[in-house]
Amino acid sequence: MAEPSVTVQVGAPAPVVVALAPAVTVAMGVPEFYVWDGVEFVGVVGGTYYYLGPGDVWVVCDPVRLGRFHEWERVHADWRAHATANVKYRGAAPGHSIKSDNGVGNEGFSHGKGHGH
Repeated sequence: MAEPSVTVQVGAPAPVVVALAPAVTVAMGVPEFYVWDGVEFVGVVGGTYYYLGPGDVWVVCDPVRLGRFHEWERVHADWRAHATANVKYRGAAPGHSIKSDNGVGNEGFSHGKGHGH
């Protein structure tokens, strides 16, 4: 007697669903005024502190930079009165700052050297 044959039907593979992460929107700020704190340029937009990073892009201060700036700020409480108007490090688009060649913006600003504050 012949053995019964077994047939296994292979169905279509189950569909694979890939969930894409939602797009991330990063709000970048460009300070209207900035100051030299002895280490780097720092400015404020709203309540957020930014430093001028590589490529002349304003970057949100990390806790170490923010702490250092606040220490400097305790001694220079009037820094906003001596800050430089930001016409030099403006962005063409959020997050993409460019350095202008006109040299405007730093006149009369001592960058913290011999400022007397």
